[in-house]
Amino acid sequence: MALEQKIRTDLEQALRNKDTLRCSVFRMVLSSIRNAEIAQQKTLDDSDILVVLEKEAKMRRESIEAFEKGNRPDLVAKEKAELAIILEYMPEQMTREEIAATARKVISELGATSQKEKGKVMSQLMPQLRGRAQGQEVSEVVSELLGST
Repeated sequence: MALEQKIRTDLEQALRNKDTLRCSVFRMVLSSIRNAEIAQQKTLDDSDILVVLEKEAKMRRESIEAFEKGNRPDLVAKEKAELAIILEYMPEQMTREEIAATARKVISELGATSQKEKGKVMSQLMPQLRGRAQGQEVSEVVSELLGST
């Protein structure tokens, strides 16, 4: 089943169960998917939808961080609940060691030796890790590896 269709089916189920939080998250995600389709002028496939889900998850993580700084535990809890729902539709996240192993492989394939080549490495690495690792964490791992080579 396509990812968008699964989200729509789960929205219908959440409506039947009167689960307002899940309904609101699904509607937000479907709206973001629709907006991305309009912007790109094409129907999104599952990999494109994963990009939209990553953006939604990133926004929630940033909100959690901001609300924690602002001492708003009520909003932190809401954002964490929304994030958990979004993460249900994303592939399992990779560990730092798995990211490092994949990064080492790409670095050796490209023959990268310095921080100057980080952009090249990242452009090759991110499509492989799409949806399974956060860009910031991947960037940190690549910086460490290129700094130590």
